[in-house]
Amino acid sequence: MNRFVFLAVLISLRTAYSYQESLVFPVTYLSVSKDLPLQRLLVEWDVGKSAHDAELSMSFEIQVSRTEENTIVWTEFHNVTLDKSGEPLHWNWDSDLPLECMSHSVRIRSKAETSKIWSQWSLWETVLGLDASNNGGLQIFPDEKVVEEGFDITLCCIGRKGQIIKEFFLSPTAHNFSRTNSQIGLLTVKNVAHQEVPQITVYCQASCKEEEKEKCYSRTVFFVGKPPDTPNDFSCQTQDMKTVICTWSRGGDTYLYGRHSTKYTLFEEFSQNLIPCTVSCSEQCSCSWDINQQRVYNITLTVENPLRKKTAMDVFDVTHRIYPSVPFQLWEECTDTEITLYWKYRNKGFELFCQTEVLHPDGKAELHNSSGVQLQYASITLGGLQPYTEYTVRVRCGAAKHFWRWSEWSEARTIRTEEATPSGKLDIWREITPVLGGRNVTLFWKLAPSFRANGRSVSYEITWEKVEGDSKPEHISVSSVYNSTRISIDNCPYKISIVAKNNVNYSLPSVVIIPGATGTEKELSSSELKDDRVNGTDDGIFISWESRNTYDGYIIDWCNFPTSQPCDLQWKRFGPHTSSALVSSVSFVPGVRYNFHIYGSVANTASLLEKKTGYLKELPPLLDPTVEQVQLTFHAVTLSWDSYPTNESQPGFVRGYHVYVSPVQEDCNLKESKKHVLPGGSVLCKYRIENPEEKRYTVKNLMPNTKYKLVVKAYTGGGETPIVNFIYIETPFNSNVLYLLVLLVIVPLVVAALCHWKMKWVKECCCPVIPSPNKSKVLSFKQITIGSEKVLKVSDCVPDALAVDNKSEAQKLHLWSHMSSTPTEDKINVHNSSWTYPNQNGERDFASTLKPITHNWFENFAYSSHVAVQSDPYQNSEPSETSKPHLSAVLYQPQYYIDILNEDAVSAHRQSTGTKSSLRYISQTDVHCLGRRL
Repeated sequence: MNRFVFLAVLISLRTAYSYQESLVFPVTYLSVSKDLPLQRLLVEWDVGKSAHDAELSMSFEIQVSRTEENTIVWTEFHNVTLDKSGEPLHWNWDSDLPLECMSHSVRIRSKAETSKIWSQWSLWETVLGLDASNNGGLQIFPDEKVVEEGFDITLCCIGRKGQIIKEFFLSPTAHNFSRTNSQIGLLTVKNVAHQEVPQITVYCQASCKEEEKEKCYSRTVFFVGKPPDTPNDFSCQTQDMKTVICTWSRGGDTYLYGRHSTKYTLFEEFSQNLIPCTVSCSEQCSCSWDINQQRVYNITLTVENPLRKKTAMDVFDVTHRIYPSVPFQLWEECTDTEITLYWKYRNKGFELFCQTEVLHPDGKAELHNSSGVQLQYASITLGGLQPYTEYTVRVRCGAAKHFWRWSEWSEARTIRTEEATPSGKLDIWREITPVLGGRNVTLFWKLAPSFRANGRSVSYEITWEKVEGDSKPEHISVSSVYNSTRISIDNCPYKISIVAKNNVNYSLPSVVIIPGATGTEKELSSSELKDDRVNGTDDGIFISWESRNTYDGYIIDWCNFPTSQPCDLQWKRFGPHTSSALVSSVSFVPGVRYNFHIYGSVANTASLLEKKTGYLKELPPLLDPTVEQVQLTFHAVTLSWDSYPTNESQPGFVRGYHVYVSPVQEDCNLKESKKHVLPGGSVLCKYRIENPEEKRYTVKNLMPNTKYKLVVKAYTGGGETPIVNFIYIETPFNSNVLYLLVLLVIVPLVVAALCHWKMKWVKECCCPVIPSPNKSKVLSFKQITIGSEKVLKVSDCVPDALAVDNKSEAQKLHLWSHMSSTPTEDKINVHNSSWTYPNQNGERDFASTLKPITHNWFENFAYSSHVAVQSDPYQNSEPSETSKPHLSAVLYQPQYYIDILNEDAVSAHRQSTGTKSSLRYISQTDVHCLGRRL
């Protein structure tokens, strides 16, 4: 069963494959040719008639190769549906390499779109290039080709068989890639750019024999340019219904000239005729031709160069494209407020609609429309103008029916209206200066916003007369070049009027009343009015005042240049309900003090109300205060700068002063001051004086005999200048400090020195050094001990003093001490004795009755301590009187001390000496400084 299934599948596959084979239609015809001007291969082929009859949809794979290199350079699939006409199929291929350079071959294979099986490739069909020829000379292709900027170009140089290409290059040089296979040289330039020169030259040289040099060198050129721009603003019109003019924008430069330059062609589609016109181009291109009976046109403009072609169209009715000619020969008729303007035009076959532009002196332009008639000229009347004022006018026109566009403007014409009576009033002001027997009044005037001179020659008439009485008026005339004058009057009230006069008439008078001298003196008294300070802003100086109901207006006056003469007095008027104003002037500069006077006005009489003073912007003082006096004490310095000005000479209101102080060698940290850090980092002490009239200051808490640096700076609302220069002082030396130093330092040092000098004596007296037997070097004998105590050898010790029970014996000892200088062997030297020994009686019992006796003591000068006399509570009741001859023997034999420790030895000694008097050792610890030295 499985075998049958396998056979069935195999049979079905074979049937399907046979069906696919039946759909294969190979190429039966192939022809290849070349179009050298276009560098294009033209391919033509066909398949069998059965495919056409079946109207199959087929796919063709086409390959192009370069025969010499044997490389496929292009593969493309071409789909087409066949028809029963049996026409052959066509395909074109543009080569980037000139077709002259190499031979090219084409082959094709096909398949039905429903099939997966391709037919066999057709045979290669070759188109020969010049590389297959044996021409005698070098040839370069392409020759004089136009290349679009930014594109690539490939050139080749072909020699005859056997020649070798040695050089192939461009001038001017460009980035390129070249290669050669001996006979053919290829050179490719990528992204070609326009050069300064109009063309690029290509050079080629090959190897050859000496006699064939002319055939071994060749050159050609190619051009780099741009395609033309599409024509913009292409339109056609007529001015006189006789000639049509078409215009369009020229476009950008193509860099191509001569026979490669841009060509223009106009073609009329309705008549299928070329327009017989010559194109001229400057900033704009135009072309014109005569109108015949045709009224409607469909014009196609073609702009082309070797790179590309661009077109534009315009369809129009000539009667709807009327563009009138420019009006000409303008003239006018004038009054003081009107101008009637006339002009001529050349368009007589149709009605025009015109527009007149009037340019005013302030730069404002007005347009006035008018409809013309078919006459020799047209006109328009312009009203509402100012007398004796220059206006500039011009005219343009358009078609009244089917308006297309305005004509060009006519030439501008400047016209002045006639003179008239001055309109409005002058704005006047006055300045009153008392003099002996009267007053000088300086009168000022300026043109108010509502005033117009309305004439060529303007002068000013000033008239003044007394308010009371029948006085004769006086008057003077002032030229127009002046805006002020001075008159003298007495102390009576006066009425002054000023009018402007031109060749026609006078203006309305401007009147000012000058009060009597009493009122004037009161008005001019500055002591009764305080100068209030005002603040400046970026736009001017802000001033406010108290509004009063009794006045119908207010006037503020000031000088633009306060320090100059004349000071250029200015004034400004305000309404009755105004209480503040921002006064501005182009003459205002920072650092200048301006004084403002505020007047109230009623019935042409002005009264001074307030005075203000201020700066547009305050600046730091120009100069630092000059310290004129310096008073020094041990701990303070007083500075004075009495002559420093605080008036209008300063570039700001002096608000006060800053005093800076610091020691020369260090930073400052004085009390009651603020720290001020300089740009360099050093610290000054800063003191502030907020009263500008206080020009004296005392800096306290200074150190005597110290150098200080100081500076005094004035400050305004604009700050102060940087600290640059200092004054230097040195506080005096304080002798009281020296006295205090002597008392507190030198005296205690002297006392301490004396104490140190006597310290040894004081120490010996109060705290003597007590020898320690256990620490003595002489207690080194282990056999001499009593219990745990070491026994001191008497021969190595020097006693402090000797104590004698009997006074007479003590006197003898004292006498012996003075005889120590006698050189005898039997003499006893008290100063060399080391110990005193008590009188010891063998029969004495320590338990016997005791009674106080007086002892005498002697100083041992070999020991530094002193012993005191004290009462001994223990006394021998039977003193011996026969012991004198033996005392010295006992006293100056220290070795007996060892025998004293033995009671037998003591008894023997006592018997041998035969004395009853005794010496007693006084310990250092039992002696105090209570006695007298012997």
